[in-house]
Amino acid sequence: MFKVVTPGFSQEFERWTEALNAAKSLMPNCKWSETVKIHLCDELVWMYSREYKYPQYIGAGNYNLLAKLFIQETLEDTAKMTNSDQSNDEENLLPD
Repeated sequence: MFKVVTPGFSQEFERWTEALNAAKSLMPNCKWSETVKIHLCDELVWMYSREYKYPQYIGAGNYNLLAKLFIQETLEDTAKMTNSDQSNDEENLLPD
């Protein structure tokens, strides 16, 4: 379970890609002293602050873990879209 936290905002997500997209959407509104954080099971794994040019991945091995999750979720989404497109094509082939 991922949790995105900023001052005045907190939301939980099941998937890494959803949490990352939510956090990235909050980045432009981040003031100088504020941070956008993502926690995985109460452990800080990602943080953005205006103090740094790029977001920070926190903890040993977390970048690799999160990269693998990103790839896995993307492949699952692609497979769902492909299956959906194939079923739509099959429906179009059926006679009325």
